[in-house]
Amino acid sequence: MPKPVLDFWFDFASVYSFLASMRIAPLADAAGVSVRWRPFLLGPIFASQGMKDSPFNLFPVKGQHMIRDVQRTADEIGVGFRWPDAFPQSSVLASRVALVGLKDTWGEDFSRAVFHAEYAENRVISESHVIADILTKLKVPVDATFASAQADDIKTELRDLTADAAKRGFFGAPTFTTADGELFWGNDRLEQALRWAKK
Repeated sequence: MPKPVLDFWFDFASVYSFLASMRIAPLADAAGVSVRWRPFLLGPIFASQGMKDSPFNLFPVKGQHMIRDVQRTADEIGVGFRWPDAFPQSSVLASRVALVGLKDTWGEDFSRAVFHAEYAENRVISESHVIADILTKLKVPVDATFASAQADDIKTELRDLTADAAKRGFFGAPTFTTADGELFWGNDRLEQALRWAKK
């Protein structure tokens, strides 16, 4: 009998997606749920909702609390964290490369490594040499992967995923969706989403 499936929608520009990416695999394994990683872009969705920047920046008092909240959670789950000097960052390149990897065997490892580079190492993930370093460490061919990431089908897939997210009413990341269309928003809803996926 096939495992129930949970879709994990994430944006590399989302720090709470970083936290979820570090937790989801062992929790899903323990729950007997299969996870599909779905990169999308929050920027166009925020823009369509009248926001021209991250809520972290638009609401500075709340933003400072959220940064502290992320630090506490990162400490609790045992992952390094440093608020990046540049925030939010463009996640287009990383998302396209992730889509290439998710069709192969290295997409999840690449995605976690990108999040770690951005939120633990204070690196700028829109810079191609940062992505190249990650691919090299994963023993993935850099030039061929970059070429694949620039192909029209990958660009279209990322646009389609973002459009699908908007159609579903997404307003942030991470977002989790189940086979029956239930939507859960936020790293703190991951366990509940996994329970629902099993129903």
